[in-house]
Amino acid sequence: MFIQLDDKGLEILKSLASDTRVAIIKSLSKSPSTVSDLAKELKLSKAIVSRHVRLLEDSGLIYLETERISSDNRIKQFKLAVDHIEIDFPKKIHLPFKEIDTEIKLGYFSNFSIIPTCGLASATSIIDEVDDPRAFVANERINASLLWFSDGFVEYVVPNQLPKNAKLELLELSLEISSEFPESNNNWPSDISFHINDTLIGTWTAPGNYSDVRGSLTPKWWESSFSQYGALKHLRITHKDTGIDGKQLSNIKLDDLNLDSSPFIKVRIGIDENAENKGGLTIFGSEFGNYPQNILLRMFYSEGN
Repeated sequence: MFIQLDDKGLEILKSLASDTRVAIIKSLSKSPSTVSDLAKELKLSKAIVSRHVRLLEDSGLIYLETERISSDNRIKQFKLAVDHIEIDFPKKIHLPFKEIDTEIKLGYFSNFSIIPTCGLASATSIIDEVDDPRAFVANERINASLLWFSDGFVEYVVPNQLPKNAKLELLELSLEISSEFPESNNNWPSDISFHINDTLIGTWTAPGNYSDVRGSLTPKWWESSFSQYGALKHLRITHKDTGIDGKQLSNIKLDDLNLDSSPFIKVRIGIDENAENKGGLTIFGSEFGNYPQNILLRMFYSEGN
């Protein structure tokens, strides 16, 4: 779960400020459970446990799932909705540079080459047909907040807003991403490559396509067995090299991207032809997964004389 230091985030943190609720979370981390079973395990009344469970459910940390065990018998069990919590402090990077942020919505790609399995989804429904590449030219694609395919690429073109006489010092690309597998597979590596202005800046291997817990933002209508969330990755290109989450990814430098002379910035995300692990990719937008963001491109620059 990704939370910010606002009223909603503080309520989630408050919901953890209880020994009883922490004990409930620990119990549910082992296996789903009913209120009756939790009450028996914790040696508390069902009324007390129900009150604590309600607070955890309201905060989005757990959820209720009804399971059919026979034709006329169902059981209601609570399950964990998250496996970790990340707090977003107001500013993660402190640099002595000015900043330009460009949000790239998932459906605003300008070029693509897609091989099924594939599809797009908005916050309310699947867009067009699943596993039909024609969905990627449907008018509704602009509403996409989830995008997946087994092989190929999507490419975005955004304006280069670097001011005249400015010197680009750092370019950052961030997005929530995983591999792609029909339904889901937590052990499904995929070599995902990133290109800026037709230059390969690096390849990162996604470990899997996760569905062990529900994404904190993933809509309720999206089936629990499908991919739920990804990893939030930060690629940063400097005058020295390209890194991902603080580790060197390649020797590509800012000067290799020809950004000073280009009115546009082209971003391609996909699976290269020579990839060893062709496990596809899934990109999560602001209404799926654990992080309330689309693809973000940040330019940090200093002003020239």
